[in-house]
Amino acid sequence: MSESSKFTIGQLIQHRFFGYRGVIYEVDPVFMLSEQWYQQMAKSCPPRDEPWYHVLVDNAIHTTYVAQQNLVTDPYAEPVKHPGVDQIFERFENGFYYLRQRHLQ
Repeated sequence: MSESSKFTIGQLIQHRFFGYRGVIYEVDPVFMLSEQWYQQMAKSCPPRDEPWYHVLVDNAIHTTYVAQQNLVTDPYAEPVKHPGVDQIFERFENGFYYLRQRHLQ
């Protein structure tokens, strides 16, 4: 995780404009998708040189990729309902998700 990251893996967030809740499952130190994706999806033109977050969206089956400036801390501390949660996270405790330990082969 980058020193400039305001959020961390396992943290609950809300989208500042769209209001959905979610949990962060991966952090990119800068924008890492294609120029085409940025042009189509990033309508507010958020900075590419700041952290971007992969998010499991609550009450959905999709994920999102969100710029740091578009996220705020989720005030509810309630679990997220998403089919990917159990695959990525081991447990939910005190409003935070803990990653599953990956075993090296």
